[in-house]
Amino acid sequence: MIRVHNSYSKKLEDFIPQRNDEIRMYTCGPTVYRKAHIGNMRVYTFSDVVSRTLKFFGYRVLNVMNITDIGHLAGDGDEGEDKVEMAAKELGKSASEVAKFYTDLFMEDLKKLNISHPYKITKATEYISEQIFLIKVLEDKGYTYTLDDGIYFNVARFPKYFEYANKAENERSRIGENTDKLSPHDFALWKFSKGKSRLQEYESPWGVGFPGWHIECSAMALKVLGDTLDIHIGGEDLKMTHHPNEIAQSECVTDQKFVKYWLHCAFLNFKSEKMSKSKGNVVDLDDILKNGVNPMAVRYYFLSSNYRGSMNFTDEGLEASKNAVSKLYDFVSSIKINESKGIDNSFIEKFAEKLSEDFNTAGALSVMWDLINSMVDREVKLNTLLKMDEVLGLRMVELVGFVIPKEVDDLAKIRWTYKKEGIFDKADYLRREIEKLGYEVLDTKEGYQIKKIFK
Repeated sequence: MIRVHNSYSKKLEDFIPQRNDEIRMYTCGPTVYRKAHIGNMRVYTFSDVVSRTLKFFGYRVLNVMNITDIGHLAGDGDEGEDKVEMAAKELGKSASEVAKFYTDLFMEDLKKLNISHPYKITKATEYISEQIFLIKVLEDKGYTYTLDDGIYFNVARFPKYFEYANKAENERSRIGENTDKLSPHDFALWKFSKGKSRLQEYESPWGVGFPGWHIECSAMALKVLGDTLDIHIGGEDLKMTHHPNEIAQSECVTDQKFVKYWLHCAFLNFKSEKMSKSKGNVVDLDDILKNGVNPMAVRYYFLSSNYRGSMNFTDEGLEASKNAVSKLYDFVSSIKINESKGIDNSFIEKFAEKLSEDFNTAGALSVMWDLINSMVDREVKLNTLLKMDEVLGLRMVELVGFVIPKEVDDLAKIRWTYKKEGIFDKADYLRREIEKLGYEVLDTKEGYQIKKIFK
């Protein structure tokens, strides 16, 4: 039995899917106006772990991730300029060019971190008609009202809103204030262009304009996955406003529960502050990898902590993860695969038990190291590690069948001859040449050992 911490019930609950063997899951993806930072990538790595874990337990997973390429205003609310349009004007490009450029970078980062491609990636601009349809249903049911700048959702018509948002009705909203709104918590479903110069705008029953940020996720999730999702994932910054808005508009359209289990990944901090573009303290993946770091060290770093706890990104923590991955790779690459040896089911059971405890990847890593340090047959260890890596995603399988190229082997033999004869300058030169080819030579009492360099 998998147990998950449901953010809105604040309880650890038994995970019971709607369908016996199929999970419908949605993850809030990036707004593509700048490069995603590693705080964002922590969320998407967690989403990947959830998907991989569910598949590990035998489920079929339909996981959808959105790309926000319109409607996300600068204040995360109903005021200010569209983030994608703002970036486009700054760069002198079209909104679609900016969105494509940063979407492509995001997809590259997913590959670098070995994050599996979702069942479907949806873009907000490709679901405009679906968003208009939902707004029209909400209007027909009496959940909306019109102001000079757009169509708004009336949260007073959905009393559970304040329970989900964990707010009092008279509490000020972080959404940009519009004094004409009936409540500061009411949110825009459709914004009017009102004669402003916009790069992206659409015809609608209410006039030319564009959808609000929140309606896109409801439209795409309901269209692709149906009225009720099993799991919805996002960063904890979405818990107070964006996700309650999704719940309100979705449930008022369908009269069904929108999501059974909400999972929110905590912030990744930098210098003890939340990493965010607005604070200017962001680190992106390439900032780390340009120093020769294996991206799997970053993935390992994320896996080593509970997803619900804030994590502080430090050089020391990254160095520890680099060393752990290097040690793991050295071990895996030193064994030749022998599938006939099978796996150690007792360790797999321990591994699965940790994962079933609200996706406890730190505990799962601990089981992995217990296996490596155990007296289990080495070939059985390798087979068992490869099974674990179906969830961990640390690319262990790419090390299997590792063969030293003849060129490297020949250089190492010549270098060893030079070293024994005391011709150290030539030996050092060949060592550097071997390193350029991606290998290193370690001198031992018996001779030397060739190892692949895993950055």
